Amino acid sequence: MIRFVLSFFGAIFTLVTLGIAVLALSIGAVFWIYGRDLPSHESLANYKPATISRIYSGEGHMIDEFAKERRLFAPADEIPELVKQAFISAEDKNFYTHAGYDTRGIAAAAFEAVKSRGQNVRGASTITQQVMKNFLLSADRKIERKIKEIILAARLEETLDKEQILELYMNEIFLGQNSYGVAAASQTYFNKTLAELTPHEAAMLAAMPQAPSKYHPVLAKERVTQRRDYVLREMKENGYIDQATYEYEVQQPLRSVQNGDFEGFRTSLPPRDYFTEEIRRQLKDDFGDGEFFTGGFTVRATIDEEMQTVAAESLRRQLERYDRGRGIWHGTEDNIPAESLTDEASWREALRGADVPRDVVLNGQWYPAVVLEMGAQDARIGIEGVDEDADGHWIVAKDVQWARKRNRDGTLGRKAQVADDLLDVGDVVLVRAMTNDDDGSFIRWTLRQVSDVQGGFMAMDVNTGRVLAMQGGFSYQDSVFNRATQAQRQPGSSFKPFVYAAALDSGYSPATIVVDAPIEVNTPQGLWRPRNSSNKFYGPTPLRTGIEQSRNLMTIRLAQEVGMYTVANYAEKFGVYDDMGPYLANALGSEETTLYKMVAAYAMFANGGERVEPTLVDRIQDRYGKTIYRHDQRDCVDCNSAALQPGSTPRIVSDRERVMDAVTAYQLTSMMKGVVDRGTASGVVKLPVPTAGKTGTTNEARDVWFIGFTSNIVAGCYIGYDRPRPLGRSAYGSSLCGPVFQSFMTEATEKYGGGPFEVPPGGYFIKIDRFTGGRLPDSASGPNVVAEYFRDGTHPDFGRTYDGGFAMGSNLPLVEGVGGGGRQVKTSTGGTAVVGPKANFGTVSSGGLY
Repeated sequence: MIRFVLSFFGAIFTLVTLGIAVLALSIGAVFWIYGRDLPSHESLANYKPATISRIYSGEGHMIDEFAKERRLFAPADEIPELVKQAFISAEDKNFYTHAGYDTRGIAAAAFEAVKSRGQNVRGASTITQQVMKNFLLSADRKIERKIKEIILAARLEETLDKEQILELYMNEIFLGQNSYGVAAASQTYFNKTLAELTPHEAAMLAAMPQAPSKYHPVLAKERVTQRRDYVLREMKENGYIDQATYEYEVQQPLRSVQNGDFEGFRTSLPPRDYFTEEIRRQLKDDFGDGEFFTGGFTVRATIDEEMQTVAAESLRRQLERYDRGRGIWHGTEDNIPAESLTDEASWREALRGADVPRDVVLNGQWYPAVVLEMGAQDARIGIEGVDEDADGHWIVAKDVQWARKRNRDGTLGRKAQVADDLLDVGDVVLVRAMTNDDDGSFIRWTLRQVSDVQGGFMAMDVNTGRVLAMQGGFSYQDSVFNRATQAQRQPGSSFKPFVYAAALDSGYSPATIVVDAPIEVNTPQGLWRPRNSSNKFYGPTPLRTGIEQSRNLMTIRLAQEVGMYTVANYAEKFGVYDDMGPYLANALGSEETTLYKMVAAYAMFANGGERVEPTLVDRIQDRYGKTIYRHDQRDCVDCNSAALQPGSTPRIVSDRERVMDAVTAYQLTSMMKGVVDRGTASGVVKLPVPTAGKTGTTNEARDVWFIGFTSNIVAGCYIGYDRPRPLGRSAYGSSLCGPVFQSFMTEATEKYGGGPFEVPPGGYFIKIDRFTGGRLPDSASGPNVVAEYFRDGTHPDFGRTYDGGFAMGSNLPLVEGVGGGGRQVKTSTGGTAVVGPKANFGTVSSGGLY
């Protein structure tokens, strides 16, 4: 009997032992099979998560950020213990003791799944396993993935320590609201740093990984609160917080940015604008889309926030002035259905979804509004973000009487008399508060609209190329197309300085006489007869007067004398064009370019002829703080010298390429100063420091320009329709763009100053008559006297006249509209002509393309 019992239990023991062995071998085989072709976990030691790239102003203020996944990387030693404890309590309380997987947790989860017949399947993944799933595996719920997850987790525990694994987890985990990692989530939900979180806030973050899409702090407030309290309870049971802290924290309300309890992080940033969008566009080209959006770059922009505001306001004011002068109402073309206007909650919700700009500030903030009802003369409106008054908000009749509405057939209706003539119930409009200039008191709400005509503005430092301000249109939210950098437009007469630069470098001087007389050119398209903007011509005239009064005929003749291939070479050297066509019409600015390129080229006139590369970025640092790009490559010789005395200026050595002779640059600057002092811009541009510049107006005023500069800042403006069409008879570069330049530069010179244009060595002054080009004695003075700068070693030929080699027929008189007292002159072809004693400039516009 005893032998039988022993034999029986021996057999059972053998079976159990064999069973265990077979099970172990089976498990081992399974793990061996699934462990053969797993991805390498060793790469996680060099983990570089996709993080936010941020843009800062020159003053160090953050002004924008770009990211595919909104993540702020936080090293393990910078994550507070409280935050770590909250996540460990919520996700893996045995984290510091297991070897990558929790056997007891897996067994408990399996038992519960069997018990509920698959109805209650909960995860048993450790934090290490979640790391492997997030980084190297898929999220599918299959046994194969689970086995691979356990294998990789065990391997990872042998490679990295616990703090490194926790760092990976807490920076990679998705926590809802496009927030990845605890640092970004803390900012998203509470607008706090990790160090500022309280226990219940840390517990709320730790509640999110379970179901981030379902755990919205507003839409699922009760569910989030229950999960938060569960995490707090686990923190107490794990000894991370005491009983008193637990009791206090669970009583705290669930507060969040989304619920309006905290000011959102984005509200502290200015609205995205053309400047930061252009940085994104350029860096995307330089580094690639993926690297910029995931690389965690710190970008120090060149923007001057104060001057950017001035630039936007200056351009908007002029565009709106022109638009209201046209008197045509087009509104936003957005409408809210009548059924959404029944109550305040409904129309406010509908208005929030209206696709209208909210970034316009001009004489106050512009607000979206909806027309709620129409009175006999006025219209009642509801305004986004503005509480309703007892009497409501109204657009009164006299506020619409400046405009006519365009009918569906394209015709214009009569001038509005009452609000109903322009507006319909449900129309989404833009309004601003009209206030008293004396005390700022509210008067009424006034109707506004984004201008149909558009434009661009840009200002930069002439010595460094740092772009201080850039406005690419009326409103970035209305149109992201940047007209400063992307719009290809004809520069018109603003291109003429490059023709004159080529001539000055070719031996001409500001006193050189060129015939201002009609020209006929045979082209494949027919006979071309360019003309001056005044429709007059003035005979032999000095170059200075030619540029001051923007004489087209003189420019054509000069370009012919110098050679269009030479002019084209100059334009390409200055970066205005990549490959300019050597055609005479291009001397008048008929070939398209951008405002960005033109302003950068003018900067080289202002700085004495040195190449300067425009930049919107001073410096870029990678995620580790290493500088990977710096714009200013000049050598500061004394910056680190202990011998440099306080208040002394260090020596900065520049090795920049010289694109034009310094004497030429000064001569041209002096001539363009005449444009501002007495030429086509004299009635508009009046700054307290010496200023030079050039107007530009193309055929039928389809594009109007002004680009000007002081000794340290160059700025340019362009205005025109996106689909070019005439701006009207009174539209010139001086009348439309001049005021924008004047408004901006008034503030810029007050901030940055300015001084006389530096006279380079290598030349001498001679006084001449600016009307005739004749030499005057050194003691001469008066409005007709100007001191011209000539190169050393040159002897100006005051008697020679250039006509570009164009034949002068009997039917093409040399002078038209010039008074009597003529004199006979000899032309370069050997003929003679009678010209007046001096040119009569009449009323001359900014010139242009004809």
